[in-house]
Amino acid sequence: MNSFVNTSEQIVQVVTIICMVVISISIILLMYRVIVGPTNPDRAVALDAIGINLMALAGLVAILLLTTRLNDVILLIGILLFIGTVAFSKYLEMGVVIDRDLD
Repeated sequence: MNSFVNTSEQIVQVVTIICMVVISISIILLMYRVIVGPTNPDRAVALDAIGINLMALAGLVAILLLTTRLNDVILLIGILLFIGTVAFSKYLEMGVVIDRDLD
């Protein structure tokens, strides 16, 4: 039974490292899209995808380290990503983020 547990732990570690490498390559390619992107909405989508990939990396690190302490970090990244997306989309639509009506 111990050999099965050891084998499964090794498989989880190898798969986690492979996933981390693939996500890192994805982040590099998305950085290219942020820099070269032909339009601002393309850049916004790439930034959202980078944030999602960062959440995935934090989750994979938590799996690799066998801890649950990174769950708060994952939630924080998600909340900041949502607020940034809303602000950026409002800026693209209206040209300002905060409306100041001086009636």
